[in-house]
Parts: sequence; structure tokens; C-alpha cells
Amino acid sequence: MRALRVLRAGGWDPVREVDCVRLDFDLRHRRRITLHTEAGAHLLLDLPQTVHLRDGEGLECEDGAIVRVHAHPEPLLELTAVDAAELARLAWHLGNRHLPVQVLHGALRIRDDHVIAGMIEALGGTVRHIAAAFDPEPGAYAAEPGRHHHHDDA
Repeated sequence: MRALRVLRAGGWDPVREVDCVRLDFDLRHRRRITLHTEAGAHLLLDLPQTVHLRDGEGLECEDGAIVRVHAHPEPLLELTAVDAAELARLAWHLGNRHLPVQVLHGALRIRDDHVIAGMIEALGGTVRHIAAAFDPEPGAYAAEPGRHHHHDDA
């Protein structure tokens, strides 16, 4: 199978979905790579440009079949603070280090890093080690070429 296009989550007829791939954060940031589906098939991801695949998106194959992307759990740190202002301060320090950050209601998630964990604790934050899918913010200037949106069909 060869996937040529990324479809936004839920943007396809479920009948077309034939398989799925489970990928960690690094494997979801690609242009061209051979992936192995849950059913054991080989899938060549062959996009015009590098994209960040998000959990729930679909990879449209040449034959019209869709392979769903699942974000695979990985070791993360979940960071909390005593209030919103302190959490914003922690977010500022993470951004100052150009770290990918997943923003949740009342918490931040980053990849497991003992040095950053120590920094967060020294700043008064709470650090909890978890395993979860990592889906950080794409960034203010991130464009996602290669995606197909329904408004493009008009």
C-alpha cells in the first residue's frame, strides 16, 4: 500500500477505513517512511512534504483505502502548578527552551527529561511521570502542507 495524502480526523467515510498504524511522536513527523500496520501490512507513506501526523487522522492510499493514525503512548512528564499564573510561568520556561509542549486544561505534557523535570520542580511545579500519547502544539508558524481539507473541494 502507498499513502499519498493525510485526511483530518473523521473526514472520511468509515467504510473506507481498512487498518491503522500506531506511531510515537517521532514516527508521526515524516514525509516518506515504510510503516507496518496493525494487520501486518507494509504501508509506504509518500507525502510531498514533511507533516506532523496527529492522532485520529487518516492516511489515504492510492486505492482510496484509509489507514487511521493512532498516537502510541510514550514516557512523558505531566506538569502542574498551584494556579494558572504559575502554570503559564512554567510554560514560558519550556518555550524558552524550544521544547514541544502539549497543553491540557490545568496541565502541560512534555517528553520525559530528567533535567527539565528538575528545573520544573525547582520552579515550584509538580512533575508526574506518565505514559500517554504525545500531541504537542504545532507552533504559531507551523503550516501543514499535504493535508486535504473538505473546503479544498469547493
